[in-house]
Amino acid sequence: MFFVALGLALVIIALCYIISVGSNYNEKLSSYECGFNAYEDSRGIFDVKFYLVAILFLIFDLEALFFFPWSVCLGFITSDGFFCMIDFIFELLVGYYYAWEVGSLNW
Repeated sequence: MFFVALGLALVIIALCYIISVGSNYNEKLSSYECGFNAYEDSRGIFDVKFYLVAILFLIFDLEALFFFPWSVCLGFITSDGFFCMIDFIFELLVGYYYAWEVGSLNW
């Protein structure tokens, strides 16, 4: 079974190299959302603000996902669940305030 899986994987990889067309055109070589050129020296200096804002967006977006189930079952939870969510909202606001004060949301 191992050799069949290995052989199939090698055949698929070989077919990808044989069938694919590797052409470079302006759209493919243009810079993407981060603003870096597609092919340049990897030791170059770059600004990490894009990555920092993207990570902060993911963190706060995932934390905001907890609001939907809480709001749906708000009538069924006890006071402990309610105050735990209030604590969560408070911690979320403290994190947002900290990110704002540090300046990680500024371009």
